[in-house]
Amino acid sequence: MRQEPLRGLLLAGGTGSRLRPLTYTGAKQLLPVANKPILFYVVEAMVAAGVREIAVVVGDTRAEVEAALGDGRRFGATLTYVPQARPLGLADAVRTAQPVLGDAPFLMVLGDNLLRGGYGSLVERFRAGPWAAAILVSPVDRPQAFGVAVLDPAGRVVRLVEKPRDPPSRLALVGAYCFDPLVHTVIADLQPSPRGEYEITDAIQGLVDRGLPVDAAVVEGWWKDTGRPEDILEANRLVLEDRTEFRLEGTVSADSQVTGRVALGPGSRVVDSVLRGPAVLGADVVVEHAYIGPYTALGDGCVLRNSEIEHSVVLPGCRIEDVPARIDQSLLGRDVVLTGRPHRPRAVRLVLGDRSQAEL
Repeated sequence: MRQEPLRGLLLAGGTGSRLRPLTYTGAKQLLPVANKPILFYVVEAMVAAGVREIAVVVGDTRAEVEAALGDGRRFGATLTYVPQARPLGLADAVRTAQPVLGDAPFLMVLGDNLLRGGYGSLVERFRAGPWAAAILVSPVDRPQAFGVAVLDPAGRVVRLVEKPRDPPSRLALVGAYCFDPLVHTVIADLQPSPRGEYEITDAIQGLVDRGLPVDAAVVEGWWKDTGRPEDILEANRLVLEDRTEFRLEGTVSADSQVTGRVALGPGSRVVDSVLRGPAVLGADVVVEHAYIGPYTALGDGCVLRNSEIEHSVVLPGCRIEDVPARIDQSLLGRDVVLTGRPHRPRAVRLVLGDRSQAEL
C-alpha cells in the first residue's frame, strides 16, 4: 500500500468551443451549476479525497481561473498554476506539470467534469494496490466521442482507444486518473496522435504495453462531461436534485407560493409569484408576478418579472421581463436582457452569451 500522499493535477485550460458564445467571454470551467462554478466542485472533490497540493494547468483563461480559485486556501488546498503554451493534449499537460508534480504519485482530473461520488474510491483503490495507474470508466451511448477502455474479467485495462470510429467497448474514460510517476517516462516517448495531440490514452496504453498493471473501476452514480449547453443543463438538474436544501434568506410575499426545495439567497425578494423546487436563486434576486419551475438556477442580481422559466441556468445580472412564452431548457450568460414583444411565440429555447439582448 502506498504511504505517500497523492498530489493533484487539475486541467483547467481548453477553449470550450462547444459552449460558444458563452465561452467567448469566460472560462468554460467557471460556468455555474446550481449557482457554483463547475471548477469549485472539482477542487472540493479533490480535497475530499485527501489531495491538497494541486497543480492547475491553465491556458488563455489563466487570469480568470486564478482570480476565481486564488491560492486554494478557501478550499483547504495549495494551488500552483502551470501555464500550458498550447493545448496539445492531456498527456502534454502532464508533461508540462511534471516539474511541479515531481516524483509523487498524483490524481489527475478534468476541470469540466462532474462526478457525484467524488474521487475518494478511486484514490483508495490506487493506494491499496500495485497499480501503475487507475482509471474511472462509465458506459455511454456514444463511445466514439470519448477515450474507450477494454477490460479483462478481473477489471484490469488491456486496451485503450481515443475517440474510435469503431468502438471496441462502451466504457468511456471519465476524466479522473491516478498515476504512478512512472507515467512520466512513458509520456517522454510519446508521439502525437493522428489528430496532433499527445493522448493520455496512449500514455496509459504504454503502461499496459510495458506489462504494468492498470486498474479500472466503473462509476457508481452519475457523471457529466459539461462540454455542451445541454450537458450544463443536465448537470444543473442533477446537482439541484442531489443537494438543494430548503432555505429562504430573502423575503417572500404572502401572495406567493413556494413548494419543494427552494434556496433563496439573502437580499432577494419574491412578490406574487410561484416557485417550485428544486431551484436555487442567488443574492439580491427580484422575482415579481412570475413563475420559476423545477431545475432552475438564477444567479445573483437577476430580475424576473411577468415571465416564466424552468429547467434553465441564468447567470448573474440577467433581466427577463414580459416574455410571453415560458423559457425552458435555456442557458443565459451574464447581464443578458430579455424583453417581450406583442406577437407571442409558442416556445423558446435559448443559449445566449454574456450581455446579449433579445426581444421575444
